[in-house]
Amino acid sequence: MKYLRNVSTLKYNSGLCTGCGRCVEVCPHGVFSLTQERAELMDRDRCMECGACARNCAAGAIIVDAGVGCAQAIIRSVIYGG
Repeated sequence: MKYLRNVSTLKYNSGLCTGCGRCVEVCPHGVFSLTQERAELMDRDRCMECGACARNCAAGAIIVDAGVGCAQAIIRSVIYGG
């Protein structure tokens, strides 16, 4: 599933990546893949801004403003109506 184009708050600094692969393991939408001993950002527009990647990146290579994206709006509308 893709959300709105070019609005994700996801920021990735490949220079800080240690290649641990945690972002690949925890991302529910396959935003990252592991190539050449580093994570690669495959499709930023698939990011639902849950923040799992950033919370699990010990190197601090990923920053995301969790809970502000359109996926969050969809989830809130299902729970609270709207």
